[in-house]
Amino acid sequence: TFFAPKKENLSPRPITPPIHLVVQRKEHCARALSPEERAKLKGDQCLVSDFKQQKLEKEAQRNWDLFYKRNSTNFFKDRHWTTREFEELQACREFEAQKLILLEAGCGVGNCIFPLLEEDLNIFVYACDFSPRAVEFVKQNPLYNAERCEAFQCDLTKDELSKNIPLESVNAATLIFVLSAIHPDRMRLALENIYRVLKPGGTVLFRDYGLHDHAMLRFKSGSKLGENFYVRQDGTRSFFFSKEFLEDLFTAVGYETLVNEYVLRETVNKREGLCVPRVFLQGKFKKPL
Repeated sequence: TFFAPKKENLSPRPITPPIHLVVQRKEHCARALSPEERAKLKGDQCLVSDFKQQKLEKEAQRNWDLFYKRNSTNFFKDRHWTTREFEELQACREFEAQKLILLEAGCGVGNCIFPLLEEDLNIFVYACDFSPRAVEFVKQNPLYNAERCEAFQCDLTKDELSKNIPLESVNAATLIFVLSAIHPDRMRLALENIYRVLKPGGTVLFRDYGLHDHAMLRFKSGSKLGENFYVRQDGTRSFFFSKEFLEDLFTAVGYETLVNEYVLRETVNKREGLCVPRVFLQGKFKKPL
């Protein structure tokens, strides 16, 4: 017995609208708060005790080490957007064949390093992180090559980068979701440290949490350490930057501001009727010639 083959249904399928829609734009002003959001921030004035704050500062490295122990290399996605967002990585070259020297300050487990090394064969990366465990994950990555990358542990606020990197030798440094984890009183120390290893004309490429980000509004009462500064449940900390604060921070060290703008990214779930407003601050700062 022979069976006729089933005819394929060639009728057009209905187009289902995407559940999640992502809208991104760049702005010069901070995101406007709703009355409810404004009331929440205004009502949350109770600060974590000085004793606990000192304990968090003392145990900062341990808390990040435990974070990487729990999450291994699975928490953050590889950042393939870095070259696209920061064209200065290419513009840093004085001529096309020039080898770029890059510092990845706060490299984590290498989510930014390895995509860059794959995309640009003519680059050498110094990669450092506060967490010894994170640095070990970088070195264990199959793509790690000591001829193209040198990873080392470093507290940017205490340890001189110049112990591993020659002074004024770096074309560009990245600070991507790093400075927010440092106490605001110590951020300047990190920027001064980077300044010393940057070549004159070298650039710092910055991206971090911006003022009024969704994550800032989700913190519960009892998490506030100071103005725009909070502690997560795992003991790691997060600061949310305004344009004015960031510019003052960099210019006080001697950098020139090239770009300093908010990136507003809204993820809309049409089915659930939800909108998650993410706010980041993106900047480019130059060491004068």
